[in-house]
Amino acid sequence: MALDAGILASQMLGAALPILKKNATDAESFARTEFAKIAQAIASIGEQVSAGQMNEQQAAFLLDMQKDASKNVLLTVQGLALLAVEAAINAALDVVKTVVNTALGFALIV
Repeated sequence: MALDAGILASQMLGAALPILKKNATDAESFARTEFAKIAQAIASIGEQVSAGQMNEQQAAFLLDMQKDASKNVLLTVQGLALLAVEAAINAALDVVKTVVNTALGFALIV
């Protein structure tokens, strides 16, 4: 099953935005971009795993890299603290965890 990055991004943004907006009202544009990047990384991971071009360890490493990059971007938003950013990213990944892990056939998001 192919993963739709647009749908994933929308679901992740919906879960994370309320958390981010508690601390920074201007977080939405940054969050929209960063969760689109995470969703695209997940979709790309799915394609590469399906094609046999990436294993589970590589997939987890790639997702961790994108999460870290997005966390760093979101931390530049005035008023956002590390705990709020981590909570938002965790909420975003939690909302797509089941569909992603099912599509991939392994637990990429734990």
